[in-house]
Amino acid sequence: MIGLPVLAQTRALPALGRPEILAVAAAYFVVCAAIAWWSTRRTRTAADFYVAGRGIGIWSLAIAAMAATLSGFAFIGGPGLVYALGTGAVFIVLPAALTGALSGWALARPLRLLAEVRGVMTIPAAIGARYRSPAAQGLAGIAILAAVVGYLATNLVALGLVLDALFGLGRTPAIVLGAVIVLSYTMAGGILAGIYTDLFQGAVMAIASTLVFAAVLDTGGGLAALSQTILATEPGWFGPWGTLSPVAALSFFFVFGLGTLGQPHVVHKFYMIRDPRRLRWYPLLMTGALLLTLLLYVGVGLAMKAQVLRGAVPPMASPDDATPTFLLRFASPLLAGVVFSGVAAAIMSTANSFLSIGAAALTQDLPAMRGRAPLASLAAGRVATLVVALVALGAALGSTRLIALLGVYGWGMFAATLVPALAIGLNWPGATRAGALAAILTGLVGTLALEGLAWAKLIALPSGVSIAGITMVAAILTFVGVSWLTRADAEGDVDPDVRVALGWD
Repeated sequence: MIGLPVLAQTRALPALGRPEILAVAAAYFVVCAAIAWWSTRRTRTAADFYVAGRGIGIWSLAIAAMAATLSGFAFIGGPGLVYALGTGAVFIVLPAALTGALSGWALARPLRLLAEVRGVMTIPAAIGARYRSPAAQGLAGIAILAAVVGYLATNLVALGLVLDALFGLGRTPAIVLGAVIVLSYTMAGGILAGIYTDLFQGAVMAIASTLVFAAVLDTGGGLAALSQTILATEPGWFGPWGTLSPVAALSFFFVFGLGTLGQPHVVHKFYMIRDPRRLRWYPLLMTGALLLTLLLYVGVGLAMKAQVLRGAVPPMASPDDATPTFLLRFASPLLAGVVFSGVAAAIMSTANSFLSIGAAALTQDLPAMRGRAPLASLAAGRVATLVVALVALGAALGSTRLIALLGVYGWGMFAATLVPALAIGLNWPGATRAGALAAILTGLVGTLALEGLAWAKLIALPSGVSIAGITMVAAILTFVGVSWLTRADAEGDVDPDVRVALGWD
């Protein structure tokens, strides 16, 4: 989801190798393979590889963006948080009702028009064009690469856990197999393969979520009966903040509400829309798809909390067991197979997005920082994809401590380095090149330093305060402050054609 690593824990899932579940999983992977083959035949240029030839329709864009936003978190980690935190977990997804409209307004049109005016294909390239700054483009590319390796490593571990649970391969072979599958279709079909895998996976997520919610109601006697069970034993679970403190709940809302504008695997998709005029429908379609898919997020957590309190199910050893336990105990094998296969496909499509933006940073953004032309060939993109995948796979096969460290900083890194210069900068003529560089450096260094110190237990934050929130606020304040101090340079830091694209002239 929403940027949280899916199944980042190293504890294995329960064995899922029932014949019906395996049959559904096999069919699911066949469909994904067919999409990859179809996409490969249509990927002929670097623009096809990185931005799907800018030929994606609005329905495909909205559902693919929803799938990339939620990923497998909505099906595994999310229900576990609801089980553990009560209504406080809703503050993670509550911003989803706002972020579709906010990103559509703040980023969709500017990014798509910059693509027309300058031919940019990456998020750092848009930053470089906005501020006339190869250095800002390169720094943003470095930040993206740092976060991408961490995200990919945790996603490959997550995919390995699911494949091991389905097919009993063992942890290491399952991680390697998952990496090979994702790498194969990403190198062949690029982001086009990812978009249509996202589209298929997103549609299945919405349908499966609705069916699982119906199973929740059928199993628990309806929402009223489930709620009464919880209220009778743990009334605080339904409090305004759940089991969280008010500061923690509001911090979740702030970080996930504003931080979403800096998640490149989601906002990068705005480059791909075929007709920019159709973007006005994006918030409605995106929010509608999210609402359907989040039924499982809330429903399973609620149901499992009630079932545990009733004594029908033993207490969860880990909150992440909520979805597997519910499906294996209360859902049909067919539905369980669809959901578990959907989790695997969700992780794969998210990994595809990260591989694509990581390869783009290597071939497009880092050369710009050194004053060189981008590596524009399709072959260069495929080689860069291989490099990023191998580095992430090495991290995924490393120690669990390394995986945990890599997994914690991805969301905050994206939010702190990209939200100020990108989301604010594309809408504020007073932003300056110096402000953008200072903000990106603040986010990059601050996230690495604070997350590393917290992971090593050298610092401890007050309850409810997140490092992602601290670094994002620090980067925004730096951006605004330095831009104000260098405001005399603001107009000169924007080229005339970019001003027109951004609607400032």
